[in-house]
Amino acid sequence: MTAVQDAPAAEPEQLAPPPRKPRRVRRPRPGYQVFGTVLTLLGVLLIGFVADLAVVGSLRHARDQRTAYAHLRSELANATAPVSQTDVNGALLRPGTPVALLEIPQLGIREVVLEGTSSGVLRSGPGHRRDTPMPGQQGTSVIFGRRAAFGGPFTDLPRLAPGDMFRVTTGQGTAVYRVTDLRLAGDPQPPVLASGAGRITLVTAAGRRYLPEGTLRVDADLVSTPQPLGAVKFGSASLPAAEKSLATEPSAWVPVVLWGEALLLAALALTWARSRWGRWQTWVAAVPVLGWLGVAAAGEIARLLPNLL
Repeated sequence: MTAVQDAPAAEPEQLAPPPRKPRRVRRPRPGYQVFGTVLTLLGVLLIGFVADLAVVGSLRHARDQRTAYAHLRSELANATAPVSQTDVNGALLRPGTPVALLEIPQLGIREVVLEGTSSGVLRSGPGHRRDTPMPGQQGTSVIFGRRAAFGGPFTDLPRLAPGDMFRVTTGQGTAVYRVTDLRLAGDPQPPVLASGAGRITLVTAAGRRYLPEGTLRVDADLVSTPQPLGAVKFGSASLPAAEKSLATEPSAWVPVVLWGEALLLAALALTWARSRWGRWQTWVAAVPVLGWLGVAAAGEIARLLPNLL
């Protein structure tokens, strides 16, 4: 008898997977895109502003100081450094011109002093108030310096004490000063300067860093031989309001608006590119551009803050 072979078991019927529904791509609404653009713009400005005051501003200050020192050293060596309000051609010195080297060893200060005291000039270093004599000359010379922002060259100025000595080098030589007093608003004024004598007043913001509460003034008498006054063509009546203590620079509004418009256009372009290229591709291309525009705009906005900040 022939053995009956078992028939192979039937394979279970394979069910086809159900058809997938096409994925619906949700496009952001125009209102959300505008809101996102505004948030991007504000975020870039805020980050750029903080970076400019604390980090980028310090780097810019250090760079400007190196450039100014090289320029001043060359002029001192060639006996062409300015010794008055005018240059060799009789024209008023341009704001930002290097005029002196301030050295205060007790505080580790070695800063090139620039002509002018506007907020824009003081981003690069201490500034000489243009309606006062040059350091080392007869009369009272005034130098402004920032307390915190853009390198904060006068951060430690409150540490000076009566009797401390420091020096200032100009085209007329090195002048030596002795600190006589530190004073805030409302404190007694220093005694009237004797005829032919010299004095310097260092000015910065008082109060906490980035929160000025008036001014701090350090008075120091000249103990070396006073130098003669240079040509005077610029008096206190001619001093712009933007160059007084804790003043802002209204002329900065024009570049602020222009940089703001550039930043807005870049943010709108970012919104458009994101819908065409994708999120990450757009951000890789846009971050450097937005960052540069944000820092540039923030640098101009900083000119609208008090010059001693």
